[in-house]
Amino acid sequence: MKTINRAAIAGVSGYVPDDVLTNSALQEMVNTNDEWITTRTGIQERRILKGEGLGTSVMAIQAVKDLLQKTETDPETVDLLICATITPDMITPATANIIAHAVGATRAFSYDLQAACSGFLYGLDTAAQFIASGRAKKVVVVGADKMSSITNYADRATCILFGDGAGAVLVTTHPPESGCGIVDSICKTDGIGQNFLYQKAGGSKLPASHETVAANAHYIYQDGQTVFKAAVTAMSEVVIEMMARHKLTPADITYLVPHQANQRILKLVADRVAIPMEKVMLNIHKYGNTTAATIPLCLWDYEQKLKKGDKLIVTVFGGGFTWGAMYIVWGYDGL
Repeated sequence: MKTINRAAIAGVSGYVPDDVLTNSALQEMVNTNDEWITTRTGIQERRILKGEGLGTSVMAIQAVKDLLQKTETDPETVDLLICATITPDMITPATANIIAHAVGATRAFSYDLQAACSGFLYGLDTAAQFIASGRAKKVVVVGADKMSSITNYADRATCILFGDGAGAVLVTTHPPESGCGIVDSICKTDGIGQNFLYQKAGGSKLPASHETVAANAHYIYQDGQTVFKAAVTAMSEVVIEMMARHKLTPADITYLVPHQANQRILKLVADRVAIPMEKVMLNIHKYGNTTAATIPLCLWDYEQKLKKGDKLIVTVFGGGFTWGAMYIVWGYDGL
């Protein structure tokens, strides 16, 4: 019988820009205030990548370089590099290609994966399949987005939410008998989401033109109420499904690791799945919604608290609609 390799996270790193956009600064740009933002989202500040000609790859490259250094990984031993992003440097080549070249992963193949805020989980699930098949032994998955590049800072419904950042993990083979690693995942989509969370222009359906730029059609649009309700329902149901599959109780879970979309969403999801908020990873207050980067940035922030054998349920929701959950048994003590 062929041995099925178990994939496990062997290290995590992150990067956020130095420039901080506070709620106080935002209220000078749009009709809002700190209390209104904090009450509705839990966000107090977010990081913004500033500088001429700086794209998503700048953040991703730094996150991956730090990851390879801290895990003492020779970049030439990386077999695959996946970049989850909705803000690629360019339509082509893939931002993953740019990252791989910059970090010296010269023997890896690489590509971008686009699933909005669910992108990192989809990428991690993909990495686990390459590990399980034996086609790869070391995979880097990086979630990175420069959301400031597609955010309209005259639209208070969206500009308060998004920030820039990148997070990366190294996924390697792990002995199945250890019980650690990526145990299971559930990934789902419903195309109805295209009507409620989208970037209208810039693709083949509506290429860039003077008219699309004038109409602000290259900015992200969100029907907040619809997305809010869909996110709470989808994330809750998929976490419950995952826990039922593996006969897990809330007491068994060390941390719930949710996409950092909105703190009210996270509290409602935690309540529905009966996991107390002290067991929910949170960093939305300081980074905002960094889209594909939120999950790895959470793991990065909490890495020192994690212990081998800790049970994590990751859950995400994003445009598309896309959503999912992953059950991970952590493989090492925090660095």
